[in-house]
Amino acid sequence: MLSRDEFVSRYGGVFEHSPFIAERAYDDGFVGDELTVDRVHTALVAIFRAASPEERLGVLRAHPDLAGRLAVAGELTEDSKKEQAGAGLDRLSAEEHARFTELNTAYVEKFGFPFIIAIKGLNKDDILAAFEKRIDNTRDEEFETATAQVERIAFLRLETMLPGR
Repeated sequence: MLSRDEFVSRYGGVFEHSPFIAERAYDDGFVGDELTVDRVHTALVAIFRAASPEERLGVLRAHPDLAGRLAVAGELTEDSKKEQAGAGLDRLSAEEHARFTELNTAYVEKFGFPFIIAIKGLNKDDILAAFEKRIDNTRDEEFETATAQVERIAFLRLETMLPGR
């Protein structure tokens, strides 16, 4: 069995810059000896869903803008960098980058957190289409959608770290 420090070190970044989720999962006894994608994901999601609305909002706000200033400055986490590169967001034309910037700004102004989507398997056109559709959602709809996307991102990250089900 991993120690608390080992568990948090290994899984504390699964939810972007939010190690409190892994800490609470460990402290609450959600984590056993058998660490599989499903078991760890279920434990972390339970903690995330039980967190206060302000804490969940903080997790959403910890995510970077897609193709945003952190990407341009090279300041993304390693996971985010790989995810965005996999969708081609590191190779946008000037016009595409301007469109992402415009949508990022409008989205954050409307919802108070960045646009979040699990981009594995998507390309920049898929992402733009989702962006343009979701910007018309209500804040409650988008909070739920972003929450589900954060959970999906966590699952995809865990798949690269752990054995299957």
